[in-house]
Amino acid sequence: MKTTLLYILLLFSIFSTAQTRYYTNPMKIPLLLSGSFAELRSNHFHSGIDIKTQGVTGLPVYAVADGYISRIAVSPGGYGKALYIIHPNGTTSVYGHLSQFSPAVEKYVKDKQYEKESFRVDLQIPSFLFPVKQDEEIAKSGNTGSSGGPHLHFEIRDTPTEEPLNPLLFGFPVTDNIPPKVFSVLVVPLNKNSGVENSSSAKSYPAVFYDGKYHLKNNPTIPVWGEIGIAIQSNDYFDGSYNKCGINLLRMSVNEEEQFAFTLNRFSFSDTRYLNSHIDYGQLKTAKHRYVKTWLEPGNKLPIYTHNGTEGRILIEENQTDKIEIELQDSYKNTSLLSFSIVGKKQEPIIDSTLVIPFVYNRTNNFENDSARLSIPNGALYSGFNFEYRTEPASDEFFTDYHFFHNNTVPLHKNARFELRVDSLPEQLQSKVIMAYVHPVTGQYSAAGGTYKDGWVSTEMRDFGVYAVTVDTIPPEITPLSIADNKLTESNRIRFKIKDELAGIKTIEGLLDGKWALFEYDPRIATITHYFDKERFEMGKNHTFKLTITDYRNNNTVYEASFWK
Repeated sequence: MKTTLLYILLLFSIFSTAQTRYYTNPMKIPLLLSGSFAELRSNHFHSGIDIKTQGVTGLPVYAVADGYISRIAVSPGGYGKALYIIHPNGTTSVYGHLSQFSPAVEKYVKDKQYEKESFRVDLQIPSFLFPVKQDEEIAKSGNTGSSGGPHLHFEIRDTPTEEPLNPLLFGFPVTDNIPPKVFSVLVVPLNKNSGVENSSSAKSYPAVFYDGKYHLKNNPTIPVWGEIGIAIQSNDYFDGSYNKCGINLLRMSVNEEEQFAFTLNRFSFSDTRYLNSHIDYGQLKTAKHRYVKTWLEPGNKLPIYTHNGTEGRILIEENQTDKIEIELQDSYKNTSLLSFSIVGKKQEPIIDSTLVIPFVYNRTNNFENDSARLSIPNGALYSGFNFEYRTEPASDEFFTDYHFFHNNTVPLHKNARFELRVDSLPEQLQSKVIMAYVHPVTGQYSAAGGTYKDGWVSTEMRDFGVYAVTVDTIPPEITPLSIADNKLTESNRIRFKIKDELAGIKTIEGLLDGKWALFEYDPRIATITHYFDKERFEMGKNHTFKLTITDYRNNNTVYEASFWK
């Protein structure tokens, strides 16, 4: 309640001075957005807005208000190069995927990288070191980290809690006259005695727009039975942009009585993975569609929902017809309505003879046999379900069978610990062991950690699915891009392609004349780059160079050369 009150007071203080906006624009170009606040992303809600930068990098980025730089982060993934500015009104602005910082900040960061001998840094900055004024240029826009194209990721956070707030509530001049679009509706049986059209499986219905609102195509009255849930597939769009964005508010009513609603104007980073309960996760995995639920699972602790005591679950009686209405809004209150009907038609329960083990959402759940052990902590499940497990013979590169731990349509909120028994792993390979996550269709696999001890390989899983044990003895690959026959082919930098097939790259060490040299790492293009630094390395001479790449199983590759620069 205290946090909510502070948030209301903050909004009031800002909107009460709307004639002189507290925040100015972070970029002096038209604010066209490619991403919205709380948009549905992989395992998380989007924590800010994405501002298009006209398809280029290197545009000026400005402080939106007076304050001081409190944090600077550089990472191969995530926000890439990012700045955080604390403002006197109790908020923090965040600027991500930058190409470079202002000259003074850039020098400070580079000094710290050399001091720590690390490209990746996360620096907490004293308040007196880098004060900034509103509209002061602080950086250049970029495409660093996990960015999918040139843009500025911009956030406003509540400083005490670090919770992201919806920037579109603070008067930035973004044009949006387009209401959300509805594509389809999903009707989901919620227990073994429920059904849709005489089936225990969820069924989707395409939506069409006419007479001022959305309806189901051909206007069917859907026969259902028992307890059901409704989910909706929709996107929002901004003027001048074709990018798919997210909704801000949803209300679901049954026979004109509001039954379920949510509004997304702030959230906690510790809660962001609850997105996997906010959507129908099974549909995401099987059909690649994100349907937003209008019911609440018992293990979903997001504090954004309201309901009338039903948690959005609809229980219908035989021959009863219910009118369902769903209202969607974006941050600018552009509104779309969807209306359809369901009717109660009794259906015979589906008898499933599959051997299953009931797992409960609000306690620790364990499974164990002679070759596998699994422990799922309390709080890892959003709902109870019937756990299934089986094995199949694996291909020759594995030291165990394939172990099918249920399937990947059930999400995990927390990591689950599991172990597989290995009977024939030679001692010299025990330090090279890898727990592999195996794609159930393609058979391709990726590393999921793994530690060997006393005949068992253990790790943590964040996804149910197929696992088996293998080893990684293959060192990383290094391909020079700027050196040929001990001669430079680029004047201001040296670049390499680096690759590791399984365990992943752990460390990158470049030594120029025996001294550590900073290499920027972009894993999206598997490239590392060193820009020659006259302040740290003497030029006009012959140089020795050594590059060592090590993976997470301590396999390493060394590249050596000499060149004149």
